[in-house]
Amino acid sequence: MRKLILQMQMSVDGCVAASNSGLDWQLWGWGDRWNWDDALKQYFNEVFESVDAILLSRKIIEEGYLDHWGGAARNHAADPHYAFAQKVVDARKVVLTNKLKVSRWPRTEIAAGRMADEVNALKRQPGANILCIGGVGFASSLVAEGLVDEFQFFINPVAVGSGRSVFQYQRNGHELRLLGSKAYECGLVVNRYAPALQDKAPPRYQPLPEFT
Repeated sequence: MRKLILQMQMSVDGCVAASNSGLDWQLWGWGDRWNWDDALKQYFNEVFESVDAILLSRKIIEEGYLDHWGGAARNHAADPHYAFAQKVVDARKVVLTNKLKVSRWPRTEIAAGRMADEVNALKRQPGANILCIGGVGFASSLVAEGLVDEFQFFINPVAVGSGRSVFQYQRNGHELRLLGSKAYECGLVVNRYAPALQDKAPPRYQPLPEFT
């Protein structure tokens, strides 16, 4: 069965979205100022090579995720650090939403059913692992439904003071098992986790409407 990998940038105080929306706290915010070292860029590309499908929220795709990385793939075609951008273009994309009837993007399909049903059906299909890209609300809904098989947290060397966590619905806690941790020269640490009890049924929550 394929794994769903949730990849998020995080602050050292556990936030994936800062309360201060104007705070520039990430070493790389998907812009031209990419302050990662070469080893971390290589690892990032290796993650994309290990997947063949990308699960997206409606919000992030409508905000231009595919247009952005499509442009990066064209503009940096000769740069091996941007190989992941072409992978974004070429991979199968699935958007979880009941607010779009048809896809406007190439190699992209709409999954309009219940979140757990759609994701589990996708996991049962043959293929490599699935990478999840979306905001904190979308990610939190996936976590609350017990659908995430691996967490990859890119921990930036900054505290934001307050903000939102992907575990915001986990009132009784969410035990994790460390798969690996590595610090990079740029100051960022990548921590990988899996749910500690894969066979334990999580509490069920309805995905929030604004994130479908």
